[in-house]
Amino acid sequence: MDEHGTLANPTDDDPTLVLLRVEEAARRLRIGRTTCFALIRSGALESVMVGGLRRVPVDAPAAYVARLRSAPHAA
Repeated sequence: MDEHGTLANPTDDDPTLVLLRVEEAARRLRIGRTTCFALIRSGALESVMVGGLRRVPVDAPAAYVARLRSAPHAA
């Protein structure tokens, strides 16, 4: 914890975590930061602005993967 009583580096399994940095979302998806920003720009991955910071809701990476899995596959 830091001097303010908050977690200095929250982990992915922190139950109080509601927003991820883009880098954290990319790590969860096992993709690069640039690819993650491209998904955000295209609207495929949900994100929000908090002040001047881009954040990804903690459930958005899983929702993105679920949409990929339900999309029809070309044979």
